[in-house]
Parts: sequence; structure tokens; C-alpha cells
Amino acid sequence: MPLGPVPRPRHRTPPHASERSAMATVLSVSGSPSATSRTAHLLRHLDRRLTAQGHEVIPLDVRTLPAEALFGADLRHPAITGAATLFDRAEGIVIGTPVYKAAYSGLLKSLLDLLPQYALAGKTVLPLATGGTTAHALAIDYALRPVLSSMGATHIVQGWFTLDQDITVGDSGAVTVTQGAAEALAQVVDRFSAALGGRTTRLAPTG
Repeated sequence: MPLGPVPRPRHRTPPHASERSAMATVLSVSGSPSATSRTAHLLRHLDRRLTAQGHEVIPLDVRTLPAEALFGADLRHPAITGAATLFDRAEGIVIGTPVYKAAYSGLLKSLLDLLPQYALAGKTVLPLATGGTTAHALAIDYALRPVLSSMGATHIVQGWFTLDQDITVGDSGAVTVTQGAAEALAQVVDRFSAALGGRTTRLAPTG
């Protein structure tokens, strides 16, 4: 029986490096108790940069969790188990907190205390903080980073402290960051993204 023509093999163009980058799931956690917090607005502003770099970003505002479950340490409450699931699912975690008296927020502490002991095992973590004075800048290294390490974080990238005065939130919720702070934040976010395997090229500073 005669055979038909042998089909010629198709040559696929190798994907661009950015197309080969696996998109990571990032949980962006705001530990501020205030609905008008600069911390929360800044995180959501930075979320867009991470999304543009190819990541799936899931926002979590701790203040939206039921107070009775959070402060009553109700580990079985659906909101608490749901938050724990988000941490477990994520490959990268952004932790943002206002600094009060050289310490991260009590609200954030309440959530971290309810998570499994090694909830950050295998995760890449970016710690961010905001505050009214540079005297609080060391809170990331001396208050927050040790806790993240104790929870098993695989890689805690260099964090950043942003002064409240460098963040402006408009009536519409739009965020403006001063040039110096924007450039610094762009660098730390890009390093975090690179650690996750994201695309970091050709993006202007987050301002």
C-alpha cells in the first residue's frame, strides 16, 4: 500500500525568556488596622508592579478578618483557616505593616500567631514597613525579620521602610510616592520578583 507524503517537522520558535518564566502566586498581606492606612494603599500600589511582572497577586487585609476569630484565637474559624490556606498556596509573601513604638502591628502579630509554626517554609518573603520617623526603620530587621525566620521562610529578601510623608493617597485612592522612595521600592520589589522568577525589565519606578 503506497504511503502518503511524510509530514515535515514543524520548527517552533523558542519562547522568549520572559515567556518561560513561571508565574508565581504572591500573597500581599497588609497588617494595618486602618481602612485609610498608607501601608495598605502602598501595598496595593506595589501589587500592580508585581502583576505586571507576571505574578498572580492575592491581597489580604488582616483588618477584614473577624475580630472575634482573630483575637479569640479561633483556629477553626473559616476566615482563619482560609487565611492559612492562602499562605500555604503562595510561593511569595509580601508582609506590610505600620510601625508603632519600634514594633510591627499587633493586628499582624495576631494573625501570625494563629498560623502553623512553619507557615513560611519554602516561601520567599518581602518585608515592608511604614512609619512617621526614620527611628522606626530598624523595626524590619530587629522586630519583624526574626519572626519571619522562625516561621521557616526560605528567603527573606531585603525589605524597605517608607516614611509616611513620602506616601500620598488621593481622594480617589490613587497613591503617589516621592521619587526617592519610589526608586527604592522599585528595586526591592524587583529583587523579590527576580527571586520568584518573574520579569523585571523595562518597568519604571513605582511612583
